[in-house]
Amino acid sequence: MSHDEPLTSLTSPQLRVASTQSATADRLGPLKDLPGFWQGTGFSLIARPDFSGKSKNGIFLQLNILRETIEFTSIGSPVFNRGSVQDDIAIYGVTYMHRVTDELTGDALHIEPGMWLNIPPTSEPKADASIARMSTIPHGNAFCIVGFSQIAEFDRLPEIPPANTVPFEIGGEPPAAGSKNPFGEYDLSTPNAFRSAPLPPAITQAVVDDPNQMLRDTLKKQVEGEGKTLKSIVRLITSTKVGGISNIPFICQNADAPSVESVFAIETVVDEKEGEFMQLQYSQTALLNFSGKSFPHVTVGTLVKAF
Repeated sequence: MSHDEPLTSLTSPQLRVASTQSATADRLGPLKDLPGFWQGTGFSLIARPDFSGKSKNGIFLQLNILRETIEFTSIGSPVFNRGSVQDDIAIYGVTYMHRVTDELTGDALHIEPGMWLNIPPTSEPKADASIARMSTIPHGNAFCIVGFSQIAEFDRLPEIPPANTVPFEIGGEPPAAGSKNPFGEYDLSTPNAFRSAPLPPAITQAVVDDPNQMLRDTLKKQVEGEGKTLKSIVRLITSTKVGGISNIPFICQNADAPSVESVFAIETVVDEKEGEFMQLQYSQTALLNFSGKSFPHVTVGTLVKAF
């Protein structure tokens, strides 16, 4: 470029100027309160295959209290999907990094880079506005799960349905809530060499039977014990009913992961001094298929936005 060439030549009609931060935030829709740094605690239950041949049921039940952080960052401009049978659509979203360690040992348990997307309604296919979560996990899994959001105001504790932890036949229906678990590893009243030990006090039989009990207990303590008020909730509900999972061959052969469903609840909480803070509660169930059974891998967590 010569010194005499006008500066206007630097501006090409093919370059896009990023949206302002406020405009991008407005178009995030139900995702608008996610950007920031969140930290908190949670619980994980996973029955993993035991190859030693010593386990009667062929599993080891791993139970962990979690330390978690999630950092969400807005994608600074629209992402255009080009249409062939309808007009183009513009998607807005956030990237995230989720890190999880064991509360007792500090051992690394999980790292998950991904994205949340806010998708406008479409005519081809005919669909209402939706959300999607895309993620990759270093075990060798990648998923895209699609769903919807719910927005509600509350003056009471919300109802949180139970999360099933009872294994069931591959392709069958999960047992009804409260069904007895036939696997002894899940019975904390009986010692079992194929279960995590020692267990921290926060892992109770009620939490093993229904990990969502930990979420209910947290909200109950905040509202009834600490005088806080739950002002509003935005639920992000997604599953592989639309979307799917891809797994490396080892996963497919040894402990196939065919499905995942999750609910992330963005909660606005008012404390006893009328100050507001943001809280994120989530519950996720992924199925692991091996030995003719589907074993629910359930994780739950409560995180507060720190920055």
